[in-house]
Amino acid sequence: MWTSAPDTVDSQRPKILRVYNIYRVVLGFFLTLLTSSALRDGLIDLRNADLYESLSWIYLIVNVLIALLLHQGKKDIHLFVLAAVDIFLLSMLFYAAGGAASGLGNLLIIPVASGNILLHGRIGLLLAALASMALIYLTFFLSLSDPALNQNYLQVGVLGCIYFAVALFVQRLSRRLRHSESLAQQHAASLASLEKLNQVIIQRMRTGIMVLNNNHQVLLANEAAAQMLGKAVIRGMEVDRLAPELGQRLRQWQINPSIRGLPFRNHVGGVEIMASFKRLPEEDNESTLVFLDDNTVVAQQAQQLKLASLGRLTASIAHEIRNPLSAISHAAQLLAESPSFQDQDRRLTDIIQQHSRRMNRVIETVLELSRRRQSDPQLLDLTLWLAHFVRDYELANPSTDIIECEFEKEGILTRMDPNQLNQVLTNLCQNAFRYSGEPGSPRTIWLKLYEDRESGLPILEVIDHGPGIDDRNIPQVFEPFFTTESTGTGLGLYISRELCESNQARLEYRRLEPRGSCMRIVFAHPKRLV
Repeated sequence: MWTSAPDTVDSQRPKILRVYNIYRVVLGFFLTLLTSSALRDGLIDLRNADLYESLSWIYLIVNVLIALLLHQGKKDIHLFVLAAVDIFLLSMLFYAAGGAASGLGNLLIIPVASGNILLHGRIGLLLAALASMALIYLTFFLSLSDPALNQNYLQVGVLGCIYFAVALFVQRLSRRLRHSESLAQQHAASLASLEKLNQVIIQRMRTGIMVLNNNHQVLLANEAAAQMLGKAVIRGMEVDRLAPELGQRLRQWQINPSIRGLPFRNHVGGVEIMASFKRLPEEDNESTLVFLDDNTVVAQQAQQLKLASLGRLTASIAHEIRNPLSAISHAAQLLAESPSFQDQDRRLTDIIQQHSRRMNRVIETVLELSRRRQSDPQLLDLTLWLAHFVRDYELANPSTDIIECEFEKEGILTRMDPNQLNQVLTNLCQNAFRYSGEPGSPRTIWLKLYEDRESGLPILEVIDHGPGIDDRNIPQVFEPFFTTESTGTGLGLYISRELCESNQARLEYRRLEPRGSCMRIVFAHPKRLV
C-alpha cells in the first residue's frame, strides 16, 4: 500500500531530490571516465569492458534526462521507481566491473539511504532488500563462470546487512527529524497564534501603547494611542511631529527618569494624557516603550473623593449654620411685626431677611451637591435629546426666552447621565439668558451641536451675545462661591463642571468677539468604558 509521507518531509522533498539528481549525474560522469583504459589503470580491473562502457553511458544519459525532466517527485511511486532504476543500473555496473572486488557495491548505499529519506516504512526497507538480492544474484551468476568468486559471498552478505542497517538508521533518523520539525512547526504556530492574540489585546487596550526607537521614531502604536493623540500614527513618524508635548516629556524623562511629567492635551478638545516611559534594551540600540493613560479617569476618581469629603463637610455645616440662621430669620420677622417698630428700622430687618434667604440658598445648593448620586452614564442620541430639552425648557419658562438650535447632523451619540446633563444644560441656559438681557424683554441664546473634526468627540456650545465675562474673572469662573452678582451663590458653574467631569466630559468657557460668551461641553466618546 502506497502512502504519502508527512507534510514536513514533503516540504523538503524537492531539495533532497535535487541534490540526489545532481549526485547521480556527477557519479555517471565519473563512471564514464573509467571507460578509458588510461584513467582506470590501477583503480579497477573491469571484467567486461564493453558491457561496462555501454552501461555507464546509459546510466549517465538516464540520470541527465531524469534531472532535466523530473524536478519534483510528489508521489511515493515515482520516488520508488527512481531509486529502483538507480539500484538496477548500479547493480549491472557492479556485474560488468567484476563483482564485489570492484568495490562498486558500495555505491548502492546512497540510493538506499536516499530512498529511505524520501520514503518511509516498509517501502524504504524494500529498496534495501532489492539491492541485497541484486548483488547476491549477480555474484551467484558470476561464480558460475568463475568458481574463484565464491569467496565474495561473505563480502556481498556484509554489504546486504549494511544496506538494511543504513535503511533502518536513516528511517529512525528521519522519524526523529520529522518529529522535531513537527514540534517546531507546532511551537511556531502556537507562537504565531499567541503573537496575534497579543496584538489583538494590545490594540483593544484602553491604555495607549507606543514603541519608539533611539531616534524617537514610532515603531509600533495601538489604536488607543491614535485616539488619544487625535492623529493617525504612521510607522517611522517622529514623535515631535506627532505630539510635540510628548516629545518634550520624553526628553525630560531621558534626562531625569525620576521626574513624573505633567499631563497634556495634544489637540483642542482632546483628552488629558499622562505619559510614562520604559526602556527596552536591544542588541544594537535601545527602544522606548511609551504608555499613554487618559488622565480623565484619574481626575474623575479624585473628583469623587473630593465630593465625598465635601459632602461630609457640608453635612456638618448644615447642622451648625442652618438652625441658627433659621432662628435669626424668625427673630427678624417677629421684630418687624412689632407695632412699636420704626419704619427706618424695618429696612434693617428686610436686609436681615434678604441675606438669610441668600445664605439658606447657598446651604441648600451645597447640600444638593453633597447628596448628588453617582452618575449613571447611558448612550444618548444628543440630537433627539436636545430637541426634547428645548421643548420642555420653553414650556417651563417665559415665552420671551427663545432658544435657537443648530445641528451639524443627526445621530450624534455620547455616553452620559441624562438627568445630570439636564441639570447642567438648564443651569447654562439660565446663565446665558441672565446675561442676554433683562427679564421680560426678548432674549435669545443659541445651542450648537457638532462633532470635532480631529477627535470625533461630540461638542455642544451654549452661546449668548451679552457683555461676556471680564478677562480678569475668566480664571475664576468655575471656582466655587465665585460670583459677580450680589444675589448669586457662585456654585452654578462649579456644580455644572463637576457633573460634566463625573461623566468624563469637560466644560469650558470661550469669549466671543466682538461680544458674547460660549459655554462649551466636550462630551465623552460613545464607546468609552462606563
